[in-house]
Amino acid sequence: MSVAEKKDGAAHVEHFDDAETTVKTVKNVALADATSKQQPSLFTRYMFMLYGCLLVGTLNSCINGYDGSLMGSINSYKQYREYFGFPVDAGTPSTGIVYAIYTIGNLVGSFAAGPAADTFGRRYGMFIGSAIIIVGTIIQATCHNLAGFMIGRFILGFGVAISVSAGPAYVSEMAHPAFRGVMTAIYNTFYFIGGIPGTFIPYGTETINGTNSWRIPTWLQCVFAGLVLVFSLFLPETPRWLMANDRHEEALTVMAKYHGEGDRNSPIVQLEYREMLEDISLTGSDKRWWDYRELVNSPEVRYRSMLVLAMGFFGQWLGNGPVTYYYPQMLQGAGITSNHTQLLLQGLQNVISFVGAIFGATFTDKWGRRPQFLVSVAIIVCIFIIILALNATNIVVVDGSDVAKSGAQSKAEIGIIFIFGFVFAAGFTPLQGLYPVECLRYESRAKGMGMYNFWVNIAGFYNTFVTGIAFTGAGYKYYGLFVGFDICVFIFIYFFFVETKGRTLEELTEIFRGKNRVRRSLQKTEVVIHGGDGVTEVLDKEPQA
Repeated sequence: MSVAEKKDGAAHVEHFDDAETTVKTVKNVALADATSKQQPSLFTRYMFMLYGCLLVGTLNSCINGYDGSLMGSINSYKQYREYFGFPVDAGTPSTGIVYAIYTIGNLVGSFAAGPAADTFGRRYGMFIGSAIIIVGTIIQATCHNLAGFMIGRFILGFGVAISVSAGPAYVSEMAHPAFRGVMTAIYNTFYFIGGIPGTFIPYGTETINGTNSWRIPTWLQCVFAGLVLVFSLFLPETPRWLMANDRHEEALTVMAKYHGEGDRNSPIVQLEYREMLEDISLTGSDKRWWDYRELVNSPEVRYRSMLVLAMGFFGQWLGNGPVTYYYPQMLQGAGITSNHTQLLLQGLQNVISFVGAIFGATFTDKWGRRPQFLVSVAIIVCIFIIILALNATNIVVVDGSDVAKSGAQSKAEIGIIFIFGFVFAAGFTPLQGLYPVECLRYESRAKGMGMYNFWVNIAGFYNTFVTGIAFTGAGYKYYGLFVGFDICVFIFIYFFFVETKGRTLEELTEIFRGKNRVRRSLQKTEVVIHGGDGVTEVLDKEPQA
């Protein structure tokens, strides 16, 4: 027997003299068996139809990304600030409230997100969310005073909460189980597909005189929401929602078409069907819009909810907001004073982050979720140490204002900020849409994603209103807090975050039950696979890591 080892983070493979026989270490024997028998391909007619369905769900992330970049861009417009009576060169409580009212709408909408997707289905959850977003956009784009603009912002935030909860639930439940990690990880990378035009469109309209400079990019918020509104009506419902509502035949039809190349008896379809029968309840809390108990009513689901909450806070508090606090001073120090050029750099940051996010999404099933988290956090700690040192030696106070004294160091920090964007996007952006839905059971998935969105906004609210105060009091030393916090995040992830790759959504239940969840999630089983016959022998399990 000749042996070749392939170390890719997932398994080692032994090749026997019989070319069709291999020994692999796998996370789940049943999925490995079904996948080996069916040998699914990414390039078939049915698979491209699935991509179309997932694309519609993924557009919900574009909606969020477009608004995030849009407001940061038009808030720098002289035309916008003069129209609403804001000081041209200074922030005020009123400008902060415009940002805050969107967050408040998002917080309130989080409580409607779960019931909408559970009661009417994932696709109608997306439809409802996008319809509300369009209403909010119309009010914003046609308003004649600040009160009208803020009402539109609130409604927009409410709708986004529903769409960004239903969207990832739809994508994860429709994704092919053999490729679920990459397919679902792509969801959050589309934040930048929205964020890039959300920066470059205002970059182009900034030169327009009058209110059209900011009304045109505001109107264009309807584009992504309109696409979701129209095409969600033509999507199939997810098989898990259909199963939970006792519509088994429809669920089998959907799985056969999109996961089995039209064959109801394909190994992967039959595996999914059996697991859904065992795992999805017909009387779960998803049938009761007011019932959130399945997020906390057992040690298993409390652990799941803990990971979802941790993901929400870590994604906001690793420092991805404060890292750019001294960015204006760095631009000044580097001699970049034109608002037009600054908008261009902001757009390029989105491009770099998008590249990083695609890179992370593409390799998440190869690396595994835990290594992806841990390596990115370790690099972020190093980046913050560098930023702390650069600011300590470059920022001086002149007439009560922070000023960068060295152009070279300012340019270096601008470069470091771009690197931070790539690293954070590669390590966290794909997993922000993937990891929470993997951690949640079906019955609590929609409500859990609503809860996740709620706490993400709480954490973001803190960033918006506390960061400036903290830097005013502590200056660049505030970066030292993030060095310490990110080290704590690394430790928490190492000891508590489970590995979720290589399993179907239902198979993840077995690693959340009982104790030693992290060790069980890392355990692999050695199997013999013979061509299209699937797993022919199960060998010993590897020692638990």
